[in-house]
Amino acid sequence: MSITAIKQAPLREHTRLLGVGAYRPEIIVTNDDVCQWIDSSDEWIRQRTGIVTRHRAPRDVSVIDMAEAASREALAAAGIDASQLGAVLVSTVTHPYATPSAAAQLTDRLGATPAPAFDISAACAGYCYGIAQGDALVHAGTAEYVLVVGVEKLSDFIDNSDRTISFLLGDGAGAVVIGPGDTPGIGPSVWGSDGSKHESIRMTRSLTDVRDYALGAVATDTERDEDIDAGRESLWPTMRQDGPTVFRWAVWEMAKVAQRALDEAGVTADDLAVFLPHQANIRIIDEMVKQLKLPEHVHVARDIVDAGNTSAASIPLAMHRTLKEQPELSGKLALQIGFGAGLVFGAQVVVLP
Repeated sequence: MSITAIKQAPLREHTRLLGVGAYRPEIIVTNDDVCQWIDSSDEWIRQRTGIVTRHRAPRDVSVIDMAEAASREALAAAGIDASQLGAVLVSTVTHPYATPSAAAQLTDRLGATPAPAFDISAACAGYCYGIAQGDALVHAGTAEYVLVVGVEKLSDFIDNSDRTISFLLGDGAGAVVIGPGDTPGIGPSVWGSDGSKHESIRMTRSLTDVRDYALGAVATDTERDEDIDAGRESLWPTMRQDGPTVFRWAVWEMAKVAQRALDEAGVTADDLAVFLPHQANIRIIDEMVKQLKLPEHVHVARDIVDAGNTSAASIPLAMHRTLKEQPELSGKLALQIGFGAGLVFGAQVVVLP
C-alpha cells in the first residue's frame, strides 16, 4: 500500500541579517566604583581587561524590558512589523525564571503572537547559537523572518566582592532580524561544546541548593560553606570563573574556530571588513587578531572598553556600535565568534545589515 506524500515547506536559498538594534542601561559603573567592593585599581582593571566602564540596569528593568527595546529598534531597521515574525529566539542565562521563557513574553510584548518562541542557554555563545538556529529556520522555509536577541542582566547574578568575574560584567541587549536574501548573507555556522570544562565558568549553587539551604540542609561543598560563614549574599547563586583556564582556552582554541568559520564561508581574512569577537577581555581579542593575522584594514570591535562583558549581548551590541559609528561598513563582511560557559562556542561570517 502506497503512502500519501506529504508536503514540505519550500526551501530558501539565501538568508541575511536585515537590521540590528541595541539597548544599553542608563547606569554606568566605573572601575573606581568597582574598586569600592574589591581590592583593585582602575589601572589594573584597564591593563588586565581593557574595561573602563560597564552598564548596569536598574532593579526595576528586566531582561524582557531590555530585549523589547533592542528588538523594536531591530525591527524598525529591518523594515518589518512584529506580526511578520515567524520565530523569536532569546539567548540569555539571566532570565530569573526557569519557565515561562523570556522569548514567549517578549513575543507578546512585541505583538508577534502566535510566533513560536524559545530561550537559548549558551551563555556568551548564545547570540551565535541564535544566528545558527534562525538561519536554519529561514533556510528551511519554516519562518520568513526570525528575531534573534542576546540579552543579559548579569548584575543580578554577581557577588560584588568576587574578584574572578564580577568586575568584568555588564548588562545590555542586542537584537537582529534574519530574513531572505538575494545573495548569501550568513555563512555556515561552526559551533560546538566542551562540557569537560563546565566548572571553568559556573554558578556558585543551583536552585535546588537554594531550596536546601533555605530549609536548613547542611552544605557539603567547602566553597559554599565558606560563603555561608562569610555572611555574603549566601543563598543567591552568583557567577565564578577560573580565569587562567578560560583565558588559555579562548586564546588557543577559539582562533581555530574562527579560522574554520572563514574556511567554511570560502573567504579569507583579507576579505573581511569587520571582526566581531565576544567582548570577554581585550587581551583575548588582541591575541585572536594576531593568531588570525587580520590585516590592518579590518575594524576590530572593542565595545568591551565601555560596555564590559555582556555575555550573549556582546556581539550584537558591538555590531550596533560599529555600524552607528561607521555606517559605510553596512553590506560588508564580518566574522563573529562567541564563546563562554559550558564551555560552548559558535562562529559565522555574515554580511552586515
